[in-house]
Parts: sequence; C-alpha cells; structure tokens
Amino acid sequence: MPIRTILVGPPGVGKGTQSAMMEERLGAKPLSSGMIFRAEIEAETDLGELAKSYIDRGELVPNGVTIQMMLKRLRSAEVQQKGFILDGFPRTVRQAEALDEELAKAKIELDAVISLEVDESVIVERLSGRIGCTKCGEIYHRINKPPKREGFCDKCNSPLFVREDDQPSTILERLKVFRANTAPVISYYEAKGKLIKVDASQDPDVVFAEIVEKLGL
Repeated sequence: MPIRTILVGPPGVGKGTQSAMMEERLGAKPLSSGMIFRAEIEAETDLGELAKSYIDRGELVPNGVTIQMMLKRLRSAEVQQKGFILDGFPRTVRQAEALDEELAKAKIELDAVISLEVDESVIVERLSGRIGCTKCGEIYHRINKPPKREGFCDKCNSPLFVREDDQPSTILERLKVFRANTAPVISYYEAKGKLIKVDASQDPDVVFAEIVEKLGL
C-alpha cells in the first residue's frame, strides 16, 4: 500500500533526512519544492522559467506556480504507484487548501501529516554547521556528517560551501518566517485529525522508528 504523507517542521529539523530514509525503507517518493524547482528549471519548462524569473529577483515563487509544479509530480505514474512524502510543501494554509482540493479530485487520501518538532536552539546549532555541495546539492555537517575530503563533496567531488541561509542571523529570520507562515499549516492539519507529532531531537533512526510506529506500518 503506497504511503501518502507530508513532513512539516522548521528548517533544520531533519525533514530531508527522514524523507530519504522513508524512500529507502518504505519506497515512497520524496517531493520537495526545492527539488522540483531545480528539475523544472534545468529542464527549461515553462513553469521552470517562470519560477526562475522570481528566484533570480530574490522573490518567493508565488503559490500558484509552486502548486502547479507540485501537482505535476503528484500526477505522475511513479508517484501514484509508490506514494509520496511531501517535504517543504505546503508552506502556507492556502497551499494546504489547494493541495487538499486536488487530492480530493484525484481521489487520493492523505495518510498523515508528520510534524517534526524540536527546540529552536537545537535547530540553530544544527544549521550553523551545515555545508552544501555547489553542484548536486548534497548536505553535510561539520560535526555530524563531515565529508570524507574536507571542502569537497563525496558524491560528485564539487566544492562545498556554507549557504547564506545557514548563517546564524539568517537562521533566526528563517525561523521567524516559519512561525508566521508555516506553523499555521500544523494547526490546519491538526484540526482535520491528520497530524502526528514526533520528537525530532532524537537520533534519526529513533525518529524514523517513531514515525513508522505512529503511521501504523
């Protein structure tokens, strides 16, 4: 039975890690808005070009464009067969409402929304040590997941860098934006009886085991 779920939580809470583990062990396809933006932009689709025009100006991609990109993937045969894990989408209640409408049209039932929860001080510590690959996007951590060769990606050997997003001052601003825009999404799904809360301060394997248990798998 394919799993259809959403991972929600502030930046640095471990959504990407859990998404990858769920794909490896449960078979569902991870779908993040960032991943889809990159794929559409690289393929030079109309949606990708439109998204790029906003990103190049340093603006947020509008809800309508983001939703259309995500729905395009949700309709794909592979995702319908294997299930999905949405990571970083929906970011707003408006996006959540639009997603619900489209899932209802497609007669797709959302299994659960998993809220990964952790103290903000832990998030600042995690993110301020992150380094990313300039080419493939692989994420490392100076303490928790250092690359084998300092300064270079294990996967593609490209240089690593500290994202502007992962500077301490920027992290605090990102958390502020999350509280304002995305935290209401948690309340939205809780009111619908779809929310599962998981303590994300634990070891990733323990977090994964708790997710599987609470999903009843």
